[in-house]
Amino acid sequence: MDRRYANLILILVLVAAIIWVDLPRGEGQQGLKIGNFKRTLNPVLGLDLRGGMQVLLSPQKGISATRQDLEDTSKILESRANGLGVSEVIFQVAGDKYILGQFPGLTNTEDVIAAVKQTGLLEFIDSGSTQLNPGTVVETDYAAAQSGDETPAAEASGQVWHTVMTGVDIKNVNVAADQGIGGYVVNFELTDSGTQVFKDHTAANVGKYLTIVLDKQVISSPRISTAIPDGKGQISGNFTSESANNLAVTLRYGRLSVPVEVVESRVVGPTLGSDSLTKSLRAGVIGFIIVALFMLIYYRVPGAIAVVAIAIYAALTFALFKLIPVTLTLPSIAGFLLSTGSALDANILIFERLKEELRNGRTLKQAIDLGWKRAWPSIRDSNIATIITSVILFWFGSTFGATLVKGFALTLALGVMVSLFTAVFVSRTFLGIAVDFIKTDKIKNSFGL
Repeated sequence: MDRRYANLILILVLVAAIIWVDLPRGEGQQGLKIGNFKRTLNPVLGLDLRGGMQVLLSPQKGISATRQDLEDTSKILESRANGLGVSEVIFQVAGDKYILGQFPGLTNTEDVIAAVKQTGLLEFIDSGSTQLNPGTVVETDYAAAQSGDETPAAEASGQVWHTVMTGVDIKNVNVAADQGIGGYVVNFELTDSGTQVFKDHTAANVGKYLTIVLDKQVISSPRISTAIPDGKGQISGNFTSESANNLAVTLRYGRLSVPVEVVESRVVGPTLGSDSLTKSLRAGVIGFIIVALFMLIYYRVPGAIAVVAIAIYAALTFALFKLIPVTLTLPSIAGFLLSTGSALDANILIFERLKEELRNGRTLKQAIDLGWKRAWPSIRDSNIATIITSVILFWFGSTFGATLVKGFALTLALGVMVSLFTAVFVSRTFLGIAVDFIKTDKIKNSFGL
């Protein structure tokens, strides 16, 4: 088969897939699932379009933290929040001492913040013959052992319990219903090193209590009835489904590098954003219609090809936004609309070169090949320059916590890359096929010469 028509089939298959991804989906409709890859295929809207809450966090008083500590903490916070089922939450370092959290669609984040901001230090302490009540705040020798101090500073203020092992040794964790007294429990499985420690301690302390503590607060204090050699255990403590899941998420995503506290929180309303979105989309449609008319009148057949290519470009870019997914904000939509100009520029450069070659007496096929080759350096260089600019903007947004700048840079870069694909592959394929249907005496009228 002619390569042009093989490419056309690929384009048609791609367009069919794009349309399926772009189709709107209601509540409960299945999205895309391939193995562990799952997407709802609904657009993700940011705070300015959807409304929600913005929370500013900082290290607790008296605690110093490096930027890397804040970066690590923000990643764990985001993983915990999304693990709790609060999707589309974003945590990002802002400056040198703050973490900015964004919760689109939520107006009360107290429970989420309370769950995710726990330091997450799980300790198994040897309380000997003492059974500690749930909720009791205790002192342990873990911090002293880490720093190398022989006598914990807290010893003077009361009992200091020995930490046998910590949550670092937990490999897997899950929530299950408690078949005995009802409620829920958290099952865990230890690493190889943790299994050995657990086995040795339980074998040597049968009949004594191994108390489980999270952030210095007792969760449960079970008695060791027998040695546990397989590294599997269970945390119980009158958990509800929600509290058990919160604990599991805290353990699953690790300990925070820095304990944090809420500095400021505010509710962001969507009214201004939704109104601006409507106006932006209306302006985009009007602009597209004007550009399409210009292309059709001035370039004729190539103009029609450009309009189709731009439509494919827009649909493909939107599909990528859903699949990645990209959080859509007003700046990110502006980046997308700006990248549409790059897609149009590429087509115009090709068509102008093509017309020059036709005026110089080339055949249509020669004009298409030469026009493309001579337009390509300009298309390549201008798009690479835009991508480099986008990378710099994205870095700036990441460094200073400017999420709006990041969104603009990301959609601009994605749009430019997609525009390169449509110019190189889609427009050129369509132009190559057009050669077979345009008669020699119709070339001037078909190309607006």
